[in-house]
Amino acid sequence: MRRLTPGRPPAGIVALVALAALLAVPAAGYFVSASSHREAPLISQDPAADITDMYVFRSSDAPDTVTAIMNVWPFGQPEGGPNWYRFDDNVRYSMNITQDGGNEADMRLDFWFRTVTRNGNTFLLNTGPVMSLDDPNLNVRQYYSVDLVAGGSTTRIAEDLPVAPPNVGAASFPNYDHVAAQAIVEVPGLHGWKMFAGPRDDPFFVDLNIFDLLTIRPGAPGNAGGGVDSLAGYNVLTIAVQAPISAVMHPACNMSNPADMNCVVGMWLTTSRQSTRVLNGEMAPSYQGEWVQVSRLSAALVNEVVVPLAFKDVFNASEPKNDGRFLSVVTDPEPARLLNAIYGLTVPPTPRNDLVSIFLTGIPGLNQPPQVQPAEIAHLNLAVPVSSNAHRMGVLGGDNQGYPNGRRLGDDVVDISLQAVAGGTPFTPAQNVAPNNQLGDGVNQNDKPFLGSFPYLASPHQGTEHQHHRMEPRR
Repeated sequence: MRRLTPGRPPAGIVALVALAALLAVPAAGYFVSASSHREAPLISQDPAADITDMYVFRSSDAPDTVTAIMNVWPFGQPEGGPNWYRFDDNVRYSMNITQDGGNEADMRLDFWFRTVTRNGNTFLLNTGPVMSLDDPNLNVRQYYSVDLVAGGSTTRIAEDLPVAPPNVGAASFPNYDHVAAQAIVEVPGLHGWKMFAGPRDDPFFVDLNIFDLLTIRPGAPGNAGGGVDSLAGYNVLTIAVQAPISAVMHPACNMSNPADMNCVVGMWLTTSRQSTRVLNGEMAPSYQGEWVQVSRLSAALVNEVVVPLAFKDVFNASEPKNDGRFLSVVTDPEPARLLNAIYGLTVPPTPRNDLVSIFLTGIPGLNQPPQVQPAEIAHLNLAVPVSSNAHRMGVLGGDNQGYPNGRRLGDDVVDISLQAVAGGTPFTPAQNVAPNNQLGDGVNQNDKPFLGSFPYLASPHQGTEHQHHRMEPRR
């Protein structure tokens, strides 16, 4: 891990960051945290700006911190040369923060990337084996800077941090993990903060066969394994931030009391592009105009599964303060009707107030902030102790530190969401029976084990050796 030295921000800004920074207080969400791969027509044509997942959690190795992860570039093939997948220099990648339970951002962290090509007379990303981020053989490099937007002003809090390169293969990177670890950066002026940007294994695990008319393989209800992890062997691009809890919790929070809803923090992710792109023939394109939001993410599977086709692009461009218009897709979700039509399951009647309690306002006494306002914003109760034995089913598995109280990498959001939509939760006792509370996609874990320390996501698959479609063992 390296320490870099960007310009130190003024003390007042450091104090502001320390108070609110990465995540902030009260928020509300339809399905807290997120997973979204090619979820809407427009953004599916713009993968560099397509947010695939968001995670926000406390970790067992650093329980006094909170970690937020933003992933983009769905279905990144590890052998994606000669122009390997990279962050777009013309996209604004943002973590949006709310402090008071409202549905408008109080502050925002913006991540800006730039690409440097040392030798334009070769097609190669690297011209020999790469042993470090500073190796002269690394020809194409990326760097990023971070801005804090708050109180009507913008302050740069980090500059020219290194991006981990793609994992081309063993000949190019004899020890890739050693090189990538150098992109884990301690941020000067922000004590205890770490950042990382670069390719990682896609941590989401799901059998995408569910899009074939909600087909569960090898057969319903999907709680006995046998599913195929459709994202196995693929990479994403990750932006990860870790900050001390003391820097992000509300001043009124009592960390010794998990029932204190002042300890709930919230965030959502967006990407934006300038409104006008001009193609200039043999010259590079030029960009101008206002920044326009093109992708938005917080809640698992919302735009991918819950929002209908006519509104998917609208949702990606919308702001949480306008989320009231999407309420009906939560209180009368199409997936519940499909479970009834295809599998004959008896699902709770509409309006689905149970889903409003679980996913829209947060669960009372667990992660519902004091001044909650309906909006698709993730919320996490920081005071809930870190689980010594995390359960993949999160709250449904009796583990209140898991999804939908934030989201950890190992939380099985597909199974949790399917069971919730079917009514297989304590909120609807009549439907909290088999098979409603057994539904799943047959995939229960990621194809690669997660790391035990920041940035937690597994190393990216290398271009010369990887395998797609891992099958979950049958039980």
